[in-house]
Amino acid sequence: MSKTTTYTLQRPKDISLGEIEAELNKIWLSSGSGGTASVATRATTFSMTIYEPEEFQQLLGALGFYGEEIDGFHGKTTRDAIRKAQMEYGMRVTGRVDTPTLLRLRQEFAALPPEKQVVPNLDARGATVSEAIAARSPSRVITLCPVLGPDEGVTAQVSAYCPVQKSKSRSLACCEYITLRGTKEALERVADLVVSLAVPNLPKFLWWKATPNPEQKLFQSLSASAHCTILDSCYFSDPDSEFLKIQESIEQETYIADLNWHRLFPWQELTAAAFDPPERRAALCEVDRVAIDYEKGNDAQAMMFLGWLASRLGWKPVKYCLTGGEYELQHVTFQGQGDREVVAELAAIPTADFGEIPGDLIGLRLGSGNPDADCCTILCSETTGCMRMEAGGVAQNCRTEQVTSLPDQKAEAMMAQQLQRWGREVLYEESLAVMVEILRLR
Repeated sequence: MSKTTTYTLQRPKDISLGEIEAELNKIWLSSGSGGTASVATRATTFSMTIYEPEEFQQLLGALGFYGEEIDGFHGKTTRDAIRKAQMEYGMRVTGRVDTPTLLRLRQEFAALPPEKQVVPNLDARGATVSEAIAARSPSRVITLCPVLGPDEGVTAQVSAYCPVQKSKSRSLACCEYITLRGTKEALERVADLVVSLAVPNLPKFLWWKATPNPEQKLFQSLSASAHCTILDSCYFSDPDSEFLKIQESIEQETYIADLNWHRLFPWQELTAAAFDPPERRAALCEVDRVAIDYEKGNDAQAMMFLGWLASRLGWKPVKYCLTGGEYELQHVTFQGQGDREVVAELAAIPTADFGEIPGDLIGLRLGSGNPDADCCTILCSETTGCMRMEAGGVAQNCRTEQVTSLPDQKAEAMMAQQLQRWGREVLYEESLAVMVEILRLR
């Protein structure tokens, strides 16, 4: 990921919890002494709290597979380290920390002697949020970093960085970084303090880079105080149960934004566009066969897309069946308009070259049991092609399109866009509600 050049107003400084606000005020008072820093702008747009349990990098580092800075980025070095660990332990090599890999890493770490349960190379800056965010808006970023090992309380660091603008303006829009480290139990104890660190009277965001847990005190406190809680379901270890927790949070009036939902926009737009012509619009009600292929390992995108499609067409889920097999087939039966039976199939496709985002959609086919209906539509990723969806001669009368993914699907890049449209996402909530109905049939 490319990074913006930054001017260091204050390098990371270790302080006690009670000195955080005083130390930040001191930074800005000292910046008025002249020079470049005299035109620095303090956080004036929003506060963001990031819960960053980068456990997998800590485990990889402690076990000797990863020697770079533990910064939370899923870059090439991190993926190479994951592959080394998977090969060492005789596991399926994907370059991703899936549930089996994470469990094995935890087991191997627990088996180490206590003196070797040490995590090297913790990020001294403690802020893995993209500089693209800071470049757009001066803000306060509070990063919570759960660490492995014994509970020794919570330590604090403060720093300030100003992304240098390419314009001729001498004004620097600066970000304040507050980094708190401790075990999960230690961070739980300072939940009220974390809430109080947000700048008063500014929008507040929570980026929860972990499983949402409405019963966890820290999640409760932070999500209740935030205007928007941001998640990324592509990294959920158990999407089914975790979507149920998201629904529970929404029912408790927590505003949720899922970065993975926005990765579906190109697929949703092309699906809608396929039925824009008047002659095809009337055939939309004839759709009663749906096939969705997704990259094996995470079915979050496939389930969200199916929830969106069903919510738009008024389909009610009535039956679920896990067929399994090589493609881990799932079948969902809906009751459509006029009591028409609609059947959807989700297939997990093993791919030789895993992409950046776990569970990316690969292909989609909409069809009908009515041979005279003009509704057959095939969409496929431009990187994988349409061969599977076109197999069996079904594509002869289908409208076929290739889907171009968003230019940058990484969470850090998408976060910068999310901050421009924060608030309640009704379409996402309606789609999630249908998806949860499907999950409760299991």
